[in-house]
Amino acid sequence: MKALIKISFAALTLIAFISCKEKQTVKIDTPEQVKKEEKMTADIADQDFVDGMTGKIWHNYLEIKMALTEEDANQVQKIAKSMADSFSEERATMKSISQKMADTDDIEKQRELFAQFTEKAGPMFEDALSGGTIYKKFCPMAFNNKGAYWYADVKEISNPFFGDKMPKCGSVEKTISK
Repeated sequence: MKALIKISFAALTLIAFISCKEKQTVKIDTPEQVKKEEKMTADIADQDFVDGMTGKIWHNYLEIKMALTEEDANQVQKIAKSMADSFSEERATMKSISQKMADTDDIEKQRELFAQFTEKAGPMFEDALSGGTIYKKFCPMAFNNKGAYWYADVKEISNPFFGDKMPKCGSVEKTISK
């Protein structure tokens, strides 16, 4: 019995020793390699703002933009409610507009309110940006050719005012980088 225990112990020790001998490699990138890989990485959601509230509003804003693009009125309501709840009374107009977006399931009304919200929030986004890039975009055909602006975190056009009818309508009017 003792011999069996010794053999088992020796076998386990040998297995443990062999598994520990496995070569491990560590890749160390030079600063030049890191910069090169950074340039090849998509520029998505890399925005920083001077305060947490603006960052949360920006995140909610992008979610609403995407929900409008996908014509998902229920998702717009849900996110707009969350956004309205995060505003303090000092930003009563933006709070009111986002609450109205949360209160309607009419996608066209939500789009109108989103355009109004963009007019109020746009300068806040631009002023509070502390790192990264945001894009101010314009659709000349929105609202019977009156046109409307929106902001995005990527350069590609994904129009929230027309959804799948004209997803690529619009252009980048301004690039804001910090």
